[in-house]
Amino acid sequence: MTIFIGADHRGFEFKDQIIEYLQSKNIRTEDLGNYEYDPADDNPIYAQKVAQAVLQNPDEHLGIVICGSGVGVSIAANRFKGIYCGVGLNPDQIKSIREHDHINMLALAADYQSFEEVKKMIDIFIETQKNQQKKYVKRLKIMDNENMEDHHRVRM
Repeated sequence: MTIFIGADHRGFEFKDQIIEYLQSKNIRTEDLGNYEYDPADDNPIYAQKVAQAVLQNPDEHLGIVICGSGVGVSIAANRFKGIYCGVGLNPDQIKSIREHDHINMLALAADYQSFEEVKKMIDIFIETQKNQQKKYVKRLKIMDNENMEDHHRVRM
């Protein structure tokens, strides 16, 4: 497994801490930037780099992206077909979105989380397996459909 990681200026410090943490656990990481603190950088650039790297081998690669809120990098990453990026709020939520939504990228909010919280969330992200029950796999197929309206149903 390789974990690709990228962050803008607001997530820059966390990125370096996360890389060090993962390497201490003998997990292969690749830093996709930013490589120096730049308060004028733009988070979609790093989300795009990580998404493209994950897509090279989605069965073996995961991604972690960090910005201030986690939302900016998540939006940018989810523009790539085959990327399922979720904003991590807490370990229980990450377990759920990894199992049920099959996220392959985790977005973190540097402005709202401590590094101790982030370590727990990353461990859950890495350790949790995707649930292969039919209903969860079906949801991915619906999301991958370019015209999701074909699947819209009204329930009463």
